[in-house]
Amino acid sequence: MAAVITQSDKRGKRRHRRARSRPMAEINVTPFVDVMLVLLIIFMVAAPLLTVGVPVELPKTAAAALPSETEEPLTLAMAADGRLVLNASEISRDELIPRLKAIAAERRDDKIFLRADGAVSYGMVMQVMGALNAGGFRNIGLVTDSGGPTMDGRDN
Repeated sequence: MAAVITQSDKRGKRRHRRARSRPMAEINVTPFVDVMLVLLIIFMVAAPLLTVGVPVELPKTAAAALPSETEEPLTLAMAADGRLVLNASEISRDELIPRLKAIAAERRDDKIFLRADGAVSYGMVMQVMGALNAGGFRNIGLVTDSGGPTMDGRDN
């Protein structure tokens, strides 16, 4: 028992194989879009959590917010226990003025924001403001929470 294969059968199989092995010319972008949307959502949720700070209970005032600046703001935070944090790094009182002088030499703006906990004494805040002035920062913004009492007796 022998089977005979004709030429037409061989050619038909070859053509069929070539059609199957031809590379696909289109790119499926749906998985790429799905991954990008997931990453976008993750970054949108994570971005507000990346701001590092010291937990400070700011006093409430009726003052309005300052206009936004072009340079990244420099902030000094005073915690209730007396710790000082310059932007994101803790700093001792002894190295505050030298570090401020070095930063002031690099910056165009002499503005600094002071965030002091409401439990910190007035005298301690004034000492730090004097150190800020000695460090080259003459424009000091005191950061508070809005919605506090006003001087006319009405609460916001």
